[in-house]
Amino acid sequence: MLSTGALRAHLLAARIAGPVATPRETSLRSYRLFAARDPRVLLGLDPDRVWGERDLLRLMADKCGVSGDPDHVTGPDVIDPERTLTALDAFAERLAEAAGRRAPVLFGTGHPHRLLGFYAGLADALSAAGCAVLTPAQGRCVDITTRFGVRTYNLDYVQGVALVREPGVRAPGSATGAHTHSPLPVRAVLEEAVNSRGALPELVVGDHGWVCGAGQLGIEAIGLADTDDPALFVGEAEGRVSVAVPLDDGVRPDYYRPLTRYVLNRACLSQ
Repeated sequence: MLSTGALRAHLLAARIAGPVATPRETSLRSYRLFAARDPRVLLGLDPDRVWGERDLLRLMADKCGVSGDPDHVTGPDVIDPERTLTALDAFAERLAEAAGRRAPVLFGTGHPHRLLGFYAGLADALSAAGCAVLTPAQGRCVDITTRFGVRTYNLDYVQGVALVREPGVRAPGSATGAHTHSPLPVRAVLEEAVNSRGALPELVVGDHGWVCGAGQLGIEAIGLADTDDPALFVGEAEGRVSVAVPLDDGVRPDYYRPLTRYVLNRACLSQ
């Protein structure tokens, strides 16, 4: 059983929380773009209210623990580990509720190089608890706008976790996928589930567009988000995202293993 104190120490040592690698400049740029409703940072969310830069800074200070001082414009950003722990407890509670009713669940990540293992461990535990871990639309093509123009990606699943990859880069089932913020993959997955009259997820677990895209469509969604991803925290504030966990989403993949253990223990899903 991983204690709260041990996980807190790990979060700080691995720089998952505390001073993180995300530059303050990057976070503030994301808040400016979000305030301008740039789709690159909305991640599929259509906010109900107007969010100015100061509003977003106050929200992120409250949700993540970043500095709320608008004159603080350089250096590393900071995530309060207590806020991470509190959100992980709420995240675990949602997983436990889904497991208790054997709800169909969808996992998806825009950070397969970093977070695939975290989600795969959760998917395996929920499957063992009797939940259907959904995998619709495997192999489907999705056109996503990138800074290089529109690129075509293929949907794939690795250990029950959805991701996208460039055609021909790796064989289906390999662990390498593309980094994306787009909500289009989750929309394609849900469209396929509807068209095939398959099960729809009662819970979506992931990050970036997987969470915001699902939440915008009224599906319960929980996920992880860095300080430069305000959309998940706005979604949480407006009731479209159930839980947004603040953490650095770009550290080494093995550094997230203790988080998987902690969440599964808190959700009483450890095998």
